[in-house]
Amino acid sequence: MEEKGKKYFITHEDLAIYQLAFETAMQIFEHSKKFPVEEKYSKTFQIRRSSRSVCANLAGAWKKRRYRDAFVAKLNDCESEAAETQVWLKFAVKCEYLTVEQGRELYARYNQVLSELVEIITHPDDWLLD
Repeated sequence: MEEKGKKYFITHEDLAIYQLAFETAMQIFEHSKKFPVEEKYSKTFQIRRSSRSVCANLAGAWKKRRYRDAFVAKLNDCESEAAETQVWLKFAVKCEYLTVEQGRELYARYNQVLSELVEIITHPDDWLLD
């Protein structure tokens, strides 16, 4: 739905960026089930936490659209978590918990998430509630 050039959605779950982040976090969850047991409290926990946090912070940002600064701050948190997830993906590939191909695919999906986040952060007024 659009009005005066602004984009309106019912919930954060309607956003393509949220859907991509959620699907990718679930892919990471599935892959991380195969990580070694000794990594349970380090890499496995961290990569799951950061990937899920992208989605959680997007939901939080969505609810703060009345307040430009709060909205952008929450989106910046999303950006940080997505970048952190990329770091954990690199570790997972280097440690051979993910194949290079799996790592590249997931990393590229987070590049897409980051690109969309930067676009929203750069133009937050298109997303704010009046």
